[in-house]
Amino acid sequence: MTESPRTTGVATSAGATAGPDLLAETSAAVRAAGAALRERFGDVVRHRTREELMRALAANDGVALDILRPRLARLRPHARWVEEELEGGALPPGEWWVVDPAEGNVNHLHALPEWAVTATLVRDNQPVLTAVHQPLTGETYTALTGAGAHVDGRPLHVSPTTDLGLSLVATSQARPDEDEDVVRRVGSSITAMLHDALVVRTSVPATLHLLNVAAGRIDAFWQFAGARADLLPGALLVAEAGGRISDTEGRSWTPQSESFLAAAPGVHPPAVAALSR
Repeated sequence: MTESPRTTGVATSAGATAGPDLLAETSAAVRAAGAALRERFGDVVRHRTREELMRALAANDGVALDILRPRLARLRPHARWVEEELEGGALPPGEWWVVDPAEGNVNHLHALPEWAVTATLVRDNQPVLTAVHQPLTGETYTALTGAGAHVDGRPLHVSPTTDLGLSLVATSQARPDEDEDVVRRVGSSITAMLHDALVVRTSVPATLHLLNVAAGRIDAFWQFAGARADLLPGALLVAEAGGRISDTEGRSWTPQSESFLAAAPGVHPPAVAALSR
């Protein structure tokens, strides 16, 4: 992910501007979808098979998508839509909506509070605006390229921490059924950080950890593999809050990268060193 000059809007392929008005409308859309999911939140949704679980996940997605898809399509008629939120890799050129209608969906079904609704407008594989709404807290996190990151209008700033040994860090499982190589990398990275950092948090979803990095509550987050919908919203939020985005070896991150690291500038170098061993 490359840095952009600070402006109040980003020119788009359709010739219009992705600016504050579009961000406000996107925020309204994720809040509306979040309200519908909040109505469905409560008791644990029991399932006995993978098929039952997948149907329950799809039902939540469907409720949110029925609200998000028409509203976002009206906002950006020329933008295409990423159909599968678990997909990774680069997108074809142009504008795309990368949406997770129920980020942390499995938590929602288990009556856990860590879930959200996200919508990110991506242009030529660069996120230009994002809105992330947490229905249970009522907070909406937003970022616009060059205009900073905010929560409910208040600016976000990453942590000033410079000592990894005093840092709270986090990681997440990108998706179920990861291949053996990814599982081993995750395990060894957690071991490395348990030696070098103060405390390591491990939970899903990635986006909520990244909100905390942008807000200065967590000092670094890393993940292996990953989906665009997991990482692009938080990558923009952290970058606009003053953080550094790379892969775990310190190289520039793109949706094609095999790893991801978002950190406060002061702990980014030692985090790279820990994760590169």
